[in-house]
Amino acid sequence: MLKPVFYFVKQIHGYAGKTLYINLLAMTFISLLDGIAILMLIPMISMTGIVNIDVGGTPVEGIFVFLQEIPPSIGLPVILAIFVLISITQNLLQRHITIRETKIQHGFLRYLRMNTYNSLLHANWRFFIKNRKTDLVNILTAEIARAGAGTHSFLQFIASLVFTVIQIGIAFWLSPTITIFVLLSGLILIFFNRKFLKRSLALGQQNYELGRQYLGGITDQINGMKDIKSNTLENSRMNWYQGITKRIEKEQINYTKLKTTSQLYYKVASAILIAAFIYIGINLFHAQGAQLMLIILIFSRLWPRVAGIQGSLEQIASMLPAFKAVIAIQEECKAAKEFDVTEDEKVKALTVQKSIECENVYFRYNESSYALKDINISISANQMTAVVGRSGAGKSTLIDMLMGLNKPEKGNVLIDGIQLTKGNLISLRRAISYVPQDPFVFNESIKDNLRLVVPNATEEEMWEALEFSSAAEFVSKLPEGLDSVIGDRGIKLSGGERQRLVLARAILRKPSILILDEATSSLDTENEAKIQEAIERLKGKMTIIVIAHRLSTIRNADQVIVLNEGKVIQKGGFKQLAAEKRSVFSHLLQNQMEATP
Repeated sequence: MLKPVFYFVKQIHGYAGKTLYINLLAMTFISLLDGIAILMLIPMISMTGIVNIDVGGTPVEGIFVFLQEIPPSIGLPVILAIFVLISITQNLLQRHITIRETKIQHGFLRYLRMNTYNSLLHANWRFFIKNRKTDLVNILTAEIARAGAGTHSFLQFIASLVFTVIQIGIAFWLSPTITIFVLLSGLILIFFNRKFLKRSLALGQQNYELGRQYLGGITDQINGMKDIKSNTLENSRMNWYQGITKRIEKEQINYTKLKTTSQLYYKVASAILIAAFIYIGINLFHAQGAQLMLIILIFSRLWPRVAGIQGSLEQIASMLPAFKAVIAIQEECKAAKEFDVTEDEKVKALTVQKSIECENVYFRYNESSYALKDINISISANQMTAVVGRSGAGKSTLIDMLMGLNKPEKGNVLIDGIQLTKGNLISLRRAISYVPQDPFVFNESIKDNLRLVVPNATEEEMWEALEFSSAAEFVSKLPEGLDSVIGDRGIKLSGGERQRLVLARAILRKPSILILDEATSSLDTENEAKIQEAIERLKGKMTIIVIAHRLSTIRNADQVIVLNEGKVIQKGGFKQLAAEKRSVFSHLLQNQMEATP
């Protein structure tokens, strides 16, 4: 059960190093000071004269004899001063350890987040196709935080264990017989309370599943708020929200009930055991007053720690699903790693001199049918190539292949005759600017959105890129120009303006290859014409690959590739393919002409 916990402790060791062991030694020292402070209580009480306690024949007799040699006028003040000094030292050390532990905990939490996010960023595209986006967000936020809290609980468990061992050692030194009796009673109690660990594990699994469902559902609904409102789905969505929040509330209450019940059992049991061993110590073991008082003091302080150990174990058990989820995603990311990132920043973008080719390429997402079959195409450098076909024909899959996001199951992708591999993948990616159908923009200024790809771009370079993409006119009319904030997902801009802004960002990068993935499919005629004009200005300056939904946007393409059910069924110029009667391309063209008012 604790294998995932030890995995994280090993990572903490790698992160914190010797600091952990220094803290452990300090904890041991604090526990010893605590024991010494307890041993000081008997001489302290005796020297007051209020109660006369005979310590003869007990392990503390030597300490008492030494203290008796101190003159009576200063004896009690000296003992009190030593007691206070020990307490101050103990609390100062405890403060220092707590601060260091907090630094380790939060530093490790950041380290864990950084490592996991870095692994996610460098996982291949198949990994992201396979995993739900909100599940990844849930792990990066809630589950890593829970794993960090669980690791902290494990460190607290170790601290309590060290304290317990030291205190038991002192108790054993004072009276082995009574200590063994108490320890056996405690072990029996822990054995009968193991059911709490199982229930904590089950509640932890519920917490993990509810967290996934909540984040996934709420993200989907926020993204689809327009559909919810336009279809009057508010009531049904509210019913779902009420249901899942009720289940989360119930799970949290159940965990609190479980935790308080286990603590109640321990507190009741500790009272019964203390009473039992006082009775047994006096009547069966004939324990001396001083000896018995010390053991009572030790165990009255020890039992809360034992209860804390049980509480830590329950906390760890409830966090195990989070541990497992984070470990699983880290391992999956390692297996899906695209390339070695150590040389990432030193790699320069390639320039396509001749062509990009697909040679007998086959690809499928799983064991089902092929999404691409026997693809043989050549895309000439500095020309415009359009990829068209019905929905589901494999257009986006082919583009992903050309960008190195998908890896062929059979066949090769060649750049100027050189096979695309992990070795030259970064170089290819640095040469590409990609404009998706759904523009990717941040709730920041236009300037910040442009500098996303070129951090050091000057304003002059930005305006030049905006001019190329036919976006300079609308940006110049905004109240704050380049400093205008565009809202969440660019909501303050129209669809066409967002698309032209993203195209400007792509041009600003000065790519060798520009890929437009149905970039005009959702635009009106006017905005489509402006994007078309921008593309025309770029022809001859870079290799342009366009997935075209609207065939009117590719009239000037140098080559058109027609896909159907994952196969290339036609290749050639726009006019040539349009003239081929009864072909898929002419059929698509005819349907669009009929649909145009």
